[in-house]
Amino acid sequence: MKKGNKFGIHRVIEPVGFMPQAAQKISNDMEIFDNEILIDVDALNIDSASFTQLKSEAHGDPEKIKNKIMQIVEERGKMQNPVTGSGGMLMGKIAQIGDAIKDKINLAVGDRIATLVSLSLTPLKIQDILDIKMDIDKVMVKAQAILFESGIYAKLPEDMTDAVALAALDIAGAPAQTIKLVKPGNNVLILGATGKSGVMCSYIAKKIVGSTGKVLGLARNEARAEYLSSVGFCDSVVVADARNPVEVYEKTLEANDGKEVDISINCVNISDTEMSSILPVRDDGIVYFFSMATSFTKAALGAEGVGKDVSMIIGNGYTKGHAKITLDILRESPKLMKIFQEKYV
Repeated sequence: MKKGNKFGIHRVIEPVGFMPQAAQKISNDMEIFDNEILIDVDALNIDSASFTQLKSEAHGDPEKIKNKIMQIVEERGKMQNPVTGSGGMLMGKIAQIGDAIKDKINLAVGDRIATLVSLSLTPLKIQDILDIKMDIDKVMVKAQAILFESGIYAKLPEDMTDAVALAALDIAGAPAQTIKLVKPGNNVLILGATGKSGVMCSYIAKKIVGSTGKVLGLARNEARAEYLSSVGFCDSVVVADARNPVEVYEKTLEANDGKEVDISINCVNISDTEMSSILPVRDDGIVYFFSMATSFTKAALGAEGVGKDVSMIIGNGYTKGHAKITLDILRESPKLMKIFQEKYV
């Protein structure tokens, strides 16, 4: 076997010297290097911001989405949306392990795993797209992929279905980071609270803030607000357009006794929501952008423009132990587990 670089730069075709995620094109030749893992892939969970953009461009036509995904992978060697720059993650079975890492990892051929690194850096070759599950951003495929030596993964658990585990692991960074950021007594605003990352962050935030704090969930319309109220993880529901920062600000203050919140968590899958995350947060508060549609420029210059002294955190999809943390959250909450079982199949 050929010797590979730990971070996968041996796969980069263009521009040379770039990391695989930043590269425009990488090699998706499925002959593995000595430090790579070959995966037989059966499902892709496309990043929510990416899938929303693909769906909009295709006017909701599954066949056009299929063709676009095939085109992207053919051109780039990976599933990286050229508009959002984001990817997603995958689920599959270990087909081969490179000689240099066989004795270093706790994996064997035949193990089923979910990768916890982005499809935007993962060499991928799709033979066929079998189905597109439009409501949950999931693409069923016959494909193969490569996991680099530095790539992280989780073995799929035996006490829940693969579909539920994949959906949860896809957003594992959000609840794990929420645990780090939220403190007892905080007032927390969650944008995109009805989505899978938002509902899980709402649950864990409420658990942390306790009776002395408050969790406010943002919903885009009355129907979503009714759903959010029925779930019961948020103390109050704010109905507003996440792209209208003044509306979000005013309605948040109205729901929070006239006070700005300590923390906002952005879990939306559309662009132009940076200022709606920043405006309602008090000075010295925290803004956590988990959304892959976030623009650093809009956030940084926007906060400066309104004189907001807030700490803004870009949502690293990885934090130590995030896979176990997220699956354990599902296990401890029957209501959350039921939501995932009913919706993400």
